[in-house]
Amino acid sequence: MNNKFTTKNLVGLAVLTAIVIVLQFLGSFIRFGVFSISLVLIPIVVGAALYGPLAGGWLGLAFGVAVLLSGDAAAFLAISVPGTLMTVLLKGLLAGLCAGAAYYAIAPKASRTPGAKHNNYPAVVVAAIICPIVNTGIFLLGCKLFFMDTINAWAEGAGYTNVGKFMILGLVGGNFLFELLFNIVLSPVILRIIAIGQKESHR
Repeated sequence: MNNKFTTKNLVGLAVLTAIVIVLQFLGSFIRFGVFSISLVLIPIVVGAALYGPLAGGWLGLAFGVAVLLSGDAAAFLAISVPGTLMTVLLKGLLAGLCAGAAYYAIAPKASRTPGAKHNNYPAVVVAAIICPIVNTGIFLLGCKLFFMDTINAWAEGAGYTNVGKFMILGLVGGNFLFELLFNIVLSPVILRIIAIGQKESHR
């Protein structure tokens, strides 16, 4: 597992952090339903695979901070600041950690053996799938723990008789499916970026 933060790795992680922040602010203008889509999950998966789960967690945390700064969580901040901070920061952190852990559980040798030939595609696909699942799952859990009264009111206002259906279809449905399909479709590109990054880091 590549958790050795050399100068080269730190530079790479800094570049990915900047990309995460920029993509989040750009993504805040692209919406499916109530909330913006998370374009930043791609660099989070790349960073988690290249530099380890801790790096993935850091990139996820940067994603959470960018969400707060971009105003994407303003509606929830108005209801509960502690609940919003915990939900937004934790979902990004755990999404990055879990994506990295999944990648290294499936393709551990690829990160330790320069030049060795391994089929990393399954590891990339699993990491790319897990990242949006964890991100969305923690968001839904946070909604249930901190914001249910407000979400019940939103569901009634939107014409839903079942709040659970509203949470799945009204809050996260389109966003989650877009993020999941986006990650899966771009998995070959992610794989190529990771291969280039691994080659550069072992020079």
